[in-house]
Amino acid sequence: MNMLRFTKLAIVVPILVILMMPTIDVFPIVNALTKNTFDDSHTTARFGNSKVCGDHLCAPGEHQKMIEAMMQAQRTKYVTPSTAANSPLQSAPSNISQDVFNKHGNILISDQFNNRVIEVNPVTKDIVWSFGSGNSSLCNPGPGAIIGTNDAERLSDGLTLIAGTGLPAGALGSMSKGCVDNRVIVVNQAGQIVWQYGQAGVTGSDPNMLNAPVFAIQLPNHDILITDQGNNRIIEVNQQKQIVWSYGPSSGPGALNSPNSAELLPNGNILIADQNNNRAIEITHDGNIVWQYNTSLQAVAFASRLPDGHTLIVDSGHSHIVEINEQKSIVFQYFTNATSGSNSSPTPSNAVRLVNGETSIADQFNDRIIIIDSKGNTVFQYGMTNMTGVGTNELNAPYSAFVIGDYTGQTPPPSNSNFISHNFLNP
Repeated sequence: MNMLRFTKLAIVVPILVILMMPTIDVFPIVNALTKNTFDDSHTTARFGNSKVCGDHLCAPGEHQKMIEAMMQAQRTKYVTPSTAANSPLQSAPSNISQDVFNKHGNILISDQFNNRVIEVNPVTKDIVWSFGSGNSSLCNPGPGAIIGTNDAERLSDGLTLIAGTGLPAGALGSMSKGCVDNRVIVVNQAGQIVWQYGQAGVTGSDPNMLNAPVFAIQLPNHDILITDQGNNRIIEVNQQKQIVWSYGPSSGPGALNSPNSAELLPNGNILIADQNNNRAIEITHDGNIVWQYNTSLQAVAFASRLPDGHTLIVDSGHSHIVEINEQKSIVFQYFTNATSGSNSSPTPSNAVRLVNGETSIADQFNDRIIIIDSKGNTVFQYGMTNMTGVGTNELNAPYSAFVIGDYTGQTPPPSNSNFISHNFLNP
């Protein structure tokens, strides 16, 4: 198994700062939020399913105003007195920092070696939801647990799609023999598994078997596209657990070598991070390669196609994030090992462009998630640089990080996950 699939991303979130002044309260700006497929109508059954605005029931029109204010907010540098008058937060509700599950702008993190997925409020840095043990020494794949997760995606209906990649021998001193998981699961907010493909602790390529799944997304037709790294294939699985499409030739120029991600493009093609072939490729549904980039890359961990046609690539072996235009010229790049205290080779594993132009990076072996602006300045960080842990503001080799509700350059899930219409009590 390739150790690079355990690369993590660190996201940095601005801490709430209040500058005490005679006539003005100054707050940091949070990230831009794009309303997509999620329902932000948080309700309470205690009062007849009324909508909740922070710590009180919403007044008429208050909930919509709160959502609109959140959509306008942008995560940039801290506001200064001279810019406060133009800050979107001047009109935002006072409860914007409240911890709420599945709130647009929260950050969903695959905390790989802590065997968990966490959802973090970027303002307070509180964990508002988690799944998994949070214990790096447990090898317990099964209900309520996930091992060595490399990817977590928030679907509609508050569901979470998680890849249980597992841990190879030697990945952790506390687990010298490694731990096999090999499941892709969908869990609800309560942590119950509502769908599963693959069997806990079982490795294979037969139906309902996987070998180190590293990435999974839900397609518009509700099927799940799985990057099955150890089997060198990309498979599309329907909710009845049937493989309806696959790509993974055993030889020739199209053969994959430890693929690490696959995204469905708007044109119907698939963009694949072909990690150990040191390239990103775009293939048609028929399996023809129509585009590729492999210039000076080493271990491509992730690739996404941006709305302007550019491609964002995680050049993990060089601790390098690179954006190329349609002519394959580099227009942006960032090295995650150039900051103070960095691991010399943090091997970042995931990077996505946000709707406000910033870039979220899972900086795996720097044990952090960071968000940088277009000039490479860090505007947010979650996790202590190059320091593992499981406490507040601590991570252990985070592998992916996504801002909930922001699917820039990614495959957005359908507005209804459709899992809730099935009974998967025995996945």
